Amino acid sequence: MKLFGFHSLAASSLLLVALLAQASTRPQYGGTLHVSIREAPTSLDPADIVQSDSFTRNLTPLIFETLLMSTDTGRLQTGLATSWQSANGNQRWQFHLRNNVRFHDGVALTPALAAASLGGTNPLWKITSDAESIIIACDVPCSHLPEELALSRNAIVKKSDDGKLNGTGPFHIVDWQPSKKLVLGAEENYWGGRPFLDAIEIEFGKSYREQLVSLELGKADLIEVSAEQSHRTFRASHRPAISEPIELVALLFSRDAQSPEENSLREALAFSIERASMASVILQNTGQSAASILPDWMSGYAFAFSTEADLPRARRLHEETRAASPWTITYDGADPISTALAERVPLNARDAGLQLQPSKSAAADLRVVRLELPSNPAIALAAVAAAAKLTPPEIPSDSAEDLYSAERELLATRKLIPLFHLLESLLCFRNRKLLFLIQSLINSFNYAFNGCTARSEKWALRNLHHTFLEHFETGG
Repeated sequence: MKLFGFHSLAASSLLLVALLAQASTRPQYGGTLHVSIREAPTSLDPADIVQSDSFTRNLTPLIFETLLMSTDTGRLQTGLATSWQSANGNQRWQFHLRNNVRFHDGVALTPALAAASLGGTNPLWKITSDAESIIIACDVPCSHLPEELALSRNAIVKKSDDGKLNGTGPFHIVDWQPSKKLVLGAEENYWGGRPFLDAIEIEFGKSYREQLVSLELGKADLIEVSAEQSHRTFRASHRPAISEPIELVALLFSRDAQSPEENSLREALAFSIERASMASVILQNTGQSAASILPDWMSGYAFAFSTEADLPRARRLHEETRAASPWTITYDGADPISTALAERVPLNARDAGLQLQPSKSAAADLRVVRLELPSNPAIALAAVAAAAKLTPPEIPSDSAEDLYSAERELLATRKLIPLFHLLESLLCFRNRKLLFLIQSLINSFNYAFNGCTARSEKWALRNLHHTFLEHFETGG
């Protein structure tokens, strides 16, 4: 099987795009970017497991940085670490730190402080430090440790005695009102160069409608739009830009199958689902039908998992099983996609002779889930395994063969039935000739513009001093 490369998509389930009121042919210093988002975080700590992955991956990198970063081709590049190497069969890793880096409170970054930060986030890791580097030892080979260190939750944070958080990123915290507002100021002495913007003001807890109103009134420069609303936004005279899918929608059973017969019934349910019609009606073609965990852009082999419904086979599997207890399916009532799927899937199941009843009980037999996928395929499979409470599969390498085998192993448990990979939507005004790209909120992903053409560059928000302006045609 051919080895397929993967791209880095460190973006949230709701992608963001900045829209400038004034266009310019080159970057200008100064000004404040006004952002409005739906999420309402209560903490800025990247390691806080209560916060969603989208927040830690998209906003915290403005303040906190990781030892390594992922490029737009999925390869690792230097961050706070300038080089790294492994020994003892990938059981010992050494990371050499960048010189002349300071936290926002003026304290120099040292290997000891970096080791303390990582140790607090990962208490089971064996971390030591010397004058120039940190060393992480593993009991077993940990070939994906560098990719783990590129995740935002492993950003380097220095906590003061009063609980204040300090990072090394291009912006420092000016004002923080949990769940309401965050104001960031440009870090004048940032090791990578001063950001172009003076400040970023982010308002939290705003509905999609409130965000769009703020955008139209000129009160917000950057808003988010959900995939399921992208067509409505398009009809409201905005042109959406669609990214590659980075979110898995699936059915997740609450427990392991207890018998071969139950396995057969779960297989029957998978064959009964009409994904194509749901993608058209419910998702409005903003999602791709999926029978695999990883999207094709990430693995290259998703086509090997058929997404076509096979009702005769589903009925046959059901008939071969003597007893079939009714199932209940629960969902997030605040999510229109999950709600619609929880109503539609039982109808498909009934056509196969299966009984599936929607329920709001937390003790339901299965749940409609939406899982954000980390950009590294091996880590994405491990994350899905953790969400399904399955043992993460052993993946010797990032080859398509090893990833395929690991994914087949997870799907063979019948604990999870993939449904869709959701696309992400961005907004751009028809009459804008310029888009302000801010590196860290959206990090290195590919676009397929509807009505827009753009050079294949990084759309990024990670190092804001590299913020740039890019001309593109909109036809408006």
